[in-house]
Amino acid sequence: MKPPIAVLAEFAVHSPQHITDTPIASVWRVRRGDGTFAALKIYKDDNFQDEAPGFDLLAAQEGRGAAYLYARARSAVLMEWLDGPLLGDLTRSGDDASATLVLMETGNRLHQMPVKTIESLDPLDNRFRALFDATFSDDCPSGAEATIRKACGLAKVLLANQTNIRPLHGDFHHDNVKGSERGYLAFDAKGVLGERTFEFANAFRNPLGVEEFSGRPEIILKRAEIWSAGLDVSQDHLLSWAAAYSALSLSWTHKSSFDAGISKDVELIDTFLSLMG
Repeated sequence: MKPPIAVLAEFAVHSPQHITDTPIASVWRVRRGDGTFAALKIYKDDNFQDEAPGFDLLAAQEGRGAAYLYARARSAVLMEWLDGPLLGDLTRSGDDASATLVLMETGNRLHQMPVKTIESLDPLDNRFRALFDATFSDDCPSGAEATIRKACGLAKVLLANQTNIRPLHGDFHHDNVKGSERGYLAFDAKGVLGERTFEFANAFRNPLGVEEFSGRPEIILKRAEIWSAGLDVSQDHLLSWAAAYSALSLSWTHKSSFDAGISKDVELIDTFLSLMG
């Protein structure tokens, strides 16, 4: 399996090595003209789908806390090759304390980018539409419905009172940060416009494979202590975003329609809510 010759020629790269396939794209490691490696990502059906704003963001980052975007054409991108481990591997190996600090440091570098207008970024108000459109069947447990509705109310308050609005990665968590010669760098951005605190909301639910660990109250509070201090916001404010995002994620999973099967799904939201003062 090889990428089209025309794409290799357009990006002036060679020696492709297939790395992985995703539902929407294929990824190769290639060599540039100077001999360095790069990541070539080619999208299926000639369609970036919802990832185009993320590439606009990465281009504007110019390498600050994120992988360089070298080139983009039609449905393919050429990016900096990150050859180190995923940050999530630190947590999975038992060193969540270090991972928590690295994620904060990486986020700070991301946010060193001067605030600028990037027209394609998705405003957070749009991002939360799936939660605001939530419906509940007659057999949906009343407690679970109450939790979702409370998180929805929090989201509305947070969105109406945003501060420090800026371009955001939008899917910032342990497994979208990887080691490199330049240190840990973010990749796979979604490209969102909103309050800076939102950037860390999804990280509480990660990394993959250690969900039970990440959901422990003492781990949530340890992370919240570090990240809220780094963001200069209260822990309650950060946990409010975490609860709101978790409800949004459930809305995406359940296509905004909640029924009898969601009781266990809301446990993490309940934990966030219980830890708020």
